[in-house]
Amino acid sequence: MTEAENSEQESLFPKRAGERLAEARAALGLSLAEIAARTRIPLRHLEAIEQSNYASMPSHTYAIGFAKAYARQVGVDEALVGRDIRDHAALPPRQAASFDQFDISDPARQPPRGLALIGGAVVLLLLLGMGIYYGSGLFQVDPTGAPIIATTTAPDAAAAAPGVATDAAPAPPPAGGQVSLIATDVVWLRVYDATRKSIHEGEMKAGDRYDVPSDIAHPLINIGRPDKLTITVNGSAVPPLGDGKRALKDVEISAAALLARAAAPPAPSAAP
Repeated sequence: MTEAENSEQESLFPKRAGERLAEARAALGLSLAEIAARTRIPLRHLEAIEQSNYASMPSHTYAIGFAKAYARQVGVDEALVGRDIRDHAALPPRQAASFDQFDISDPARQPPRGLALIGGAVVLLLLLGMGIYYGSGLFQVDPTGAPIIATTTAPDAAAAAPGVATDAAPAPPPAGGQVSLIATDVVWLRVYDATRKSIHEGEMKAGDRYDVPSDIAHPLINIGRPDKLTITVNGSAVPPLGDGKRALKDVEISAAALLARAAAPPAPSAAP
């Protein structure tokens, strides 16, 4: 088969990312076990990538990250590999939303008359309550924002108990600071807020740094190898999140949480 015929066949039947990685590895004379040792990726995941069996991977994101690390070891374009997996990875089909036709002229679909009357009465009571709340002055608000309920207590009733403090001391402000994540090796991580909204997600190489935005109230992290990450608060290193023996998820990495972890006494060792 000529080179032109080979090019035409590849355009009609393009090779998958796993096939390209396997061919590049074979051309370099490397075994799959050697790739696993270099990337620290489990052998079963590398086999699944070469076989394009992404359903057995922990997640779609892990499949792309592992494949890119594999591609760097054998000299294949990692961006092309990631795009191929993103386009062809087997994902569960989404069910199309179904909508029922609603005919307002159908008596069976109209609410009962009694239910409509009850709903109208509830709305009327809510409006009446709001009018009493805002118009009668029963509930006032002091400058600090705390509600003051009108009572008939004598104005000097508080003076009957001398020595009792009337104003509580203000709570100290929460500890803050700039939290920075510095990778010491190739590591994948995801940073998100309490509503599960992603703030940063992707693979970091050795020396890469990411500063967690200080306006996020309770940032959380999902990371497979916490031992490959150095965390600092205002430039000072804090203890690592884990030893890398297991992945971490939903761990808060705010400055206050990290400083509290650093200040916590170590767990007592078991008696011999």
